Amino acid sequence: MNAQTQRQLIDGPAGAIEVAVDAPAGTPRGLALVAHPHPLFGGTLDNKVAQTLARAWVQLGFVSVRPNFRGVGRTAGVHDGGNGETDDLLAVLQHYRPEVAAQAGLDGRALPLALAGFSFGAAVAARCAQRLQQQGVALAHLTLVGTAVTRFAVPAVRPADAPPLAATLSVLHGEQDDVVPLAAVLDWARPQQVPVVVWPGAGHFFHGLLVPLRDWVCRWHGAGDGPAPP
Repeated sequence: MNAQTQRQLIDGPAGAIEVAVDAPAGTPRGLALVAHPHPLFGGTLDNKVAQTLARAWVQLGFVSVRPNFRGVGRTAGVHDGGNGETDDLLAVLQHYRPEVAAQAGLDGRALPLALAGFSFGAAVAARCAQRLQQQGVALAHLTLVGTAVTRFAVPAVRPADAPPLAATLSVLHGEQDDVVPLAAVLDWARPQQVPVVVWPGAGHFFHGLLVPLRDWVCRWHGAGDGPAPP
């Protein structure tokens, strides 16, 4: 993403996981994990939307970690349809949570956590958020962009029998998305009464709209913590 991005390898359930780590200036406020789009269609941690989400969270003061999913780059294993990828995302969280908490001077349980994902990565992020809730882990923020509801089982982010998966939720979708139709996302969101932010004129990959997307994420998720960064 920039000259300060660190590429690292950590242990995961299926072997090594390659990650890109970006840190804010000064003491971090939290940890954000960003999940990339479908690996069988060219998705990697270098995807522009994934990088944009990472930039937003760094601007918000979070350490941002983007893993490559199974079989991508230097990450071991083979594509697992979102199941193993969810396990891997949880492993990345377990690896970095104590380290970032120590940098922030916080107990690990008090460290604010954020999950963000694009397309396939949004489906994986939602599954990961569900697993964290089942484990009793509080999630501060969940950001889903271009959520692939037509191709993968995406859990309810506001289930009827449980609290929302995160304190702050945002679901964003392009008006002219030709990969995941907007109507399908609205059908998924409607029973949950989850608002969907519709980006006028945007396609699936938000071409030409990445800076506004970054700025919107900063404003929305920074609203409860004072003025959002510019």
